[in-house]
Amino acid sequence: MFLNRSVLQPHLNARIRSSKPSPNYVGLVKFLIQPFLESPESLSVDCEFSHTLKRAWIRIAFDDRDKGKVFGRGGRNIQSIRTVIATAAELAGQKVYLDMYGSNTLGREENSSEDHQQRRSPEPRMADRSVNIPKPVVKPRTR
Repeated sequence: MFLNRSVLQPHLNARIRSSKPSPNYVGLVKFLIQPFLESPESLSVDCEFSHTLKRAWIRIAFDDRDKGKVFGRGGRNIQSIRTVIATAAELAGQKVYLDMYGSNTLGREENSSEDHQQRRSPEPRMADRSVNIPKPVVKPRTR
């Protein structure tokens, strides 16, 4: 302890390196996205770093049926998640990119096209031309 307060005292954290450690992006993404998923074990997170460019790419995949919950109304949920991740990266002096991919479960690809066909609305019917529908009569304006 120094009794003289006019002399600058060394800071307790003076020995910490000046380079900022990289955040745990995988843990952060899992923490933010898993509450939205019905089956949290379907979440797959992959993170790739470029130390020279100070950038990180995060790739996530989850079940297609949870996509609406993760995105939220108007994309609010996913935008909030991206904001939190970008803030963590900014504090570490990095930039981060979040990419999302489709389902990561095996065997789902074969059923996806059939499910998509079943979910689609039927083709609109063309009007029957054999029925004579009278056209409205346009009368000229008079003053």
